Amino acid sequence: MLTRSILTLTATGLFLSTAAPLFAAGTHPVTGEPLADNQDFTYRLLDEFKTLDPQLNEETVGFHVIRDIFEGLMNQDENGQLVPGVATGYEASNGNKTYTFTLRQDAKWSNGDPVTAHDFVYGWQRAVNPETASPYGWYLELTSITNAAKILAGEAAPDTLGVRAVDDYTLEVTLEQPLPYFPAMTTYATLFPAHKATIEAHGAEWTRPENIVSNGAYKLTEHVVGEYHVREKSDTYWDADNVILEKVTGLVINDANQALTRYLAGEIDYMDDLPPGQFPALKADYPDEATSVPRLCSYYYAFNFTDSGNPALQDVNVRKALSMAIDRDVIVEQVLKGGQTGAYNFAHPATAGFTMPDIDYGTWTQAERDAKAKELMAEAGVDALKLKLIYNTSESHKQIATVVSQMWKQKLGVETELANFEWKTYLDIRGNQEFDVARSAWCGDYNEASTFLDLVTTTHGANDGKYSNARVDELMAESKTTDNPQPLYTEVEQILADEMAIAPIYHYANTFMLKDDIEGWPLNNVENNWYSKNHYRVATE
Repeated sequence: MLTRSILTLTATGLFLSTAAPLFAAGTHPVTGEPLADNQDFTYRLLDEFKTLDPQLNEETVGFHVIRDIFEGLMNQDENGQLVPGVATGYEASNGNKTYTFTLRQDAKWSNGDPVTAHDFVYGWQRAVNPETASPYGWYLELTSITNAAKILAGEAAPDTLGVRAVDDYTLEVTLEQPLPYFPAMTTYATLFPAHKATIEAHGAEWTRPENIVSNGAYKLTEHVVGEYHVREKSDTYWDADNVILEKVTGLVINDANQALTRYLAGEIDYMDDLPPGQFPALKADYPDEATSVPRLCSYYYAFNFTDSGNPALQDVNVRKALSMAIDRDVIVEQVLKGGQTGAYNFAHPATAGFTMPDIDYGTWTQAERDAKAKELMAEAGVDALKLKLIYNTSESHKQIATVVSQMWKQKLGVETELANFEWKTYLDIRGNQEFDVARSAWCGDYNEASTFLDLVTTTHGANDGKYSNARVDELMAESKTTDNPQPLYTEVEQILADEMAIAPIYHYANTFMLKDDIEGWPLNNVENNWYSKNHYRVATE
């Protein structure tokens, strides 16, 4: 029995017919705004993305690019709500255990090939195949797609994954348990389609500009590693007639102050990760360009629970002392100053349907936390503790690490070695547990609390601290099948606090600068999933 469906394009009225170009005479087809002759957009990347292979991506920098050059079954609108992508709609049946997606027949790859259900089957089987070694392979297991866990464990063949092409334009997905938010999970890169012939022809180099075949609104035309990349409007995209921005350029600029200088000089249209502490002044000077909105990410320090970490971190009292000694108010109010909020739990307060738990030490004064931290450290009997704290290159990460190390030194006598690495190297070092404490952050792959709390389960691929608790695993497994997972999420958060599995530091706000002639920015999308095809530059006098 049909239990849930999403309206098709025609029914929503969100998209216009693509029969002919609709923005003649230099005006926006819907709003009537006069459009600028220049429809180029340039933005700043803090780091070079590690990959543009959808099935190998594991971080936000790459996902911003992949979301433009590829397209999955579903997209998000400016409010983070699901809208059709390659799929015009879907039906859920069998108690939310079977999802059937209807694919549009005008979707094409950049070489002109039709995008079919077989491309999704290939991409998903590729992601879950252990031979692919996808750092996001675990994502398939979280979707509850039939046999995903067994395939990842090497106990079943990739072609037994619960996804099949009923025909060229119908994709059927079967789950091992009901998952009402499964369609939202298809907006992430891991579940995008893949062009088999191109991957087989070019191997690891298939995403180079001269080789890549993609199906998004833009195609990759230039890429100089560590410097910049260019993506240009694709004339084979099914909705190309309604894509206004012609070219998007991403510039890799590690230094936030240099990036801001170039923004103010007019070289960049958008930048986030502003220099720490400068948002209030920027807002005062550029009220129409400086913006702060909630973002579905949480910043935390991961403790290394493995044998490669400092043995003292195995003591819960030490972990609690380290976390309690961090003055979150200093970090968000004196260092960052961008609307962030101090964190004492993991899931972001803006998470849909999530009720923030009451974490005891989060209600104390900082003086009370400091006193308790000293008491706990004394109980642990740890003297002359030395820790290695790693972070990826960023002025804000550096300042936070410096401030935290000073707090630990002054309050607890802990010596901290700070080490920063460029992004790709940092991911490898953190993934190999070559640290005592690691700067970490998690941004929701979809808007539901499990996107955060699944990360602290034993087998999660991004659980770089290797924290493990059988009760947490049990609760998160149970949360997938209950009608009301909130009590389970509350218990998980309490366990994380009781064991100080991580040291939460702050919940993100998205603080950024955006030129005031750029329109269509999704300010209400807390996942910060922006699609260049929805943006445009208006004419100015």
